[in-house]
Amino acid sequence: MSKILSTLYLLVFCSLSYSQSFNGFALYNAQGENTTYLIDENLNIAHTWTMSTECNYTVLLKDNGNLVRGTKNNIQTGGTNNSLNGAASAGRVQEFDPSGNIVMDFIYSSNDVLSHHDICLIGDNVLLTAWEVKTSAEVNALGGSVTSDKWPTHFVEISSDGNGGGQIVWEWHIWDHLIQDTDSSKPNYGVISDNPQLIDINMITQGGGGDWFHVNGVDYNEDLDQIAFSSRFASEIYIIDHSTTTAEAASHSGGNSAMGGDILYRWGNPSNYNMTGNQIIPAAVHDVRWITDDGRPNGGFLQVFNNSGVSSNQSTVDGIETPIDPSNAYNYYRANGQAFGPVSYSTRYVCAYSASGQSASDRMSNGNIFVNASGGQGGAGVMYEVNQNGTIIFGPYNADTQKAFRYECEHPAIIALEPFMNSTATSSCFSTSVSNFDNQNLSIYPNPTNGFVNIDFPFYNIDNVKLKIRNQLGQEIKMINRITSSSIDLGNQPNGIYHFSIFVDDEEIETFKVALIK
Repeated sequence: MSKILSTLYLLVFCSLSYSQSFNGFALYNAQGENTTYLIDENLNIAHTWTMSTECNYTVLLKDNGNLVRGTKNNIQTGGTNNSLNGAASAGRVQEFDPSGNIVMDFIYSSNDVLSHHDICLIGDNVLLTAWEVKTSAEVNALGGSVTSDKWPTHFVEISSDGNGGGQIVWEWHIWDHLIQDTDSSKPNYGVISDNPQLIDINMITQGGGGDWFHVNGVDYNEDLDQIAFSSRFASEIYIIDHSTTTAEAASHSGGNSAMGGDILYRWGNPSNYNMTGNQIIPAAVHDVRWITDDGRPNGGFLQVFNNSGVSSNQSTVDGIETPIDPSNAYNYYRANGQAFGPVSYSTRYVCAYSASGQSASDRMSNGNIFVNASGGQGGAGVMYEVNQNGTIIFGPYNADTQKAFRYECEHPAIIALEPFMNSTATSSCFSTSVSNFDNQNLSIYPNPTNGFVNIDFPFYNIDNVKLKIRNQLGQEIKMINRITSSSIDLGNQPNGIYHFSIFVDDEEIETFKVALIK
């Protein structure tokens, strides 16, 4: 028992040491719900957007504070049900101002195309991940071997048309970049290992229905003008050139890379292009993104949520230092006859909470890693932030969302949203200290405890002082609006870490983490 208590004490001490490191907000939309939440580091709801349609996967903030949201195009006024259907199907993207007014509404749904899964921002534009229908005859005419229609991935970039709608200004299709080595009489026949810039039309044999590649994550790098995306069924990530015209994107030349819309870089599963090497992504992968290159640790690396990085039930967040070609900064180096490097991940964080599908991660400016382990497919359903010592300093919060993101205090969207924040928000981004409070006079003990927690506090029985207690999932278990007692009973709660927050005039002035073990 003494060893357990010592371990818990160390955990609590480390948590207290870094309890102030989380600085900003988290944005999420619970799976299957119509409301998007922006919460502060104290788990208070700072802002909400409630819509008439269900979010399909991703919500994002523009710099002006507007919300961009992929949504299901069904059971709504002015819309129709999608003809196609599959995992994280959408068919619609909308932009809302901070007051919830629709700024842009664009439907991408027909018998032939459907947006799905992820979106990302390209300046003020929105990039949609989408399917397009190809018949089995069309696939087999290009050297495939299928018995049903397939829906290869394409991307469409949407800009506002100035009238509340959207218009397509750029697109890229995987269909234009396929190769096969089964029939020399058919188009795009070639040696696959000699052409890693193309996708083997026969490389994916898993998956059912039309969703062929199951592309589930997309990100944009403004400095490189490139797009990264992840494919669950290929267990691989890719980079393509965005500096092309749409015509060049359908070809093999043009753009900064001079490679048109061909694959510039791919990683995670070398067997997809008949190369030897370790398969570092053994199964599902989600949410490929660049770590912002502004001086933070590992800036410029790609980062992925490797769902089964260690095992089928142990996820990792992996960083990849991409090998920039020294002769062209917009291309990636690959040694002749070898797979793209690196041979393994450059950095790895083994997740405290895992998920077999969906999910997201990000690297914060101070080096912390924000993790959203999705609740779908039996996942943990929580988001949290961990510091560089591996200590969780925010969460785990039971968001039950496919993707969630952190926005730090300095982000333009947070600054723009400040006037719209709920009065209950207590983020350190905007708060000021209480001048007449001396935290040296405050202590909570014993810690760890087996039931009762004692509070030494100088402001008993004052109306504007309250205590809020949350469990490790962020759920409030007790609110004391006037502290009248020096002892709190946690005896009826399960073992775990509990968050004690002291508020004066609705401003959080101190937070403690207390370990309960009985």
